[in-house]
Amino acid sequence: MWLLLGCSIIAIAIFLERLFYFYRARIDVGDLLFGLRNLIKNKAYAEALSEAVVTPGPAARVIQAALRRHSAPRSELKEIVQESGQLEVPKLEKHLSVLLSVTYIAPLIGLLGSVLGLVDTFVRINAVGGFTTVSEISQGVYEALITSAAGLMVAIPAFIFYSHLRTYARSLMHDMESAGIEILNTICDLRSQPSDIISIRPESEADRDGGETATQS
Repeated sequence: MWLLLGCSIIAIAIFLERLFYFYRARIDVGDLLFGLRNLIKNKAYAEALSEAVVTPGPAARVIQAALRRHSAPRSELKEIVQESGQLEVPKLEKHLSVLLSVTYIAPLIGLLGSVLGLVDTFVRINAVGGFTTVSEISQGVYEALITSAAGLMVAIPAFIFYSHLRTYARSLMHDMESAGIEILNTICDLRSQPSDIISIRPESEADRDGGETATQS
């Protein structure tokens, strides 16, 4: 029972920690990319990178990796985005394997406790010469089966926690992949387009001389 109590504490702790992490990591990728598109179109890569840096989550970190190497060829930029996404996957799946192990181990611990309880019951019956009442046997079996019930009570919520967190992690992975594809296409498509920012170039001596000559003519 102490082992099962420890498993339940571990499962609850992992669930709360991952839930808080996923809550902070979830962002609106569409809004972020919309704002970055205008900055990238105006060649303001430093401002776009600063915006991505202050945004939490794996999707934002994938975007950061692409913006840092925005001048790279498309094929190289694609590899950078993929590698950055692969580095984020273990962070999203952190501790989930431990939670899944709890769902497998808890019923086995409960079954082991029941077997040991039944063995103890028959040992006590044998100690009194094999003479006992049905109520005493029933009480021994009841006490032995408590651990099996406790094991299932730990394993079932732990599996529900794991399924919920796994679904949440896959959703974040999908957002991360979408962000990587969108930022790759945005950088490559807008790289050759002219900026919307009007550039005022100071008039040179040659331009002034040419203008005066044209006026005199």
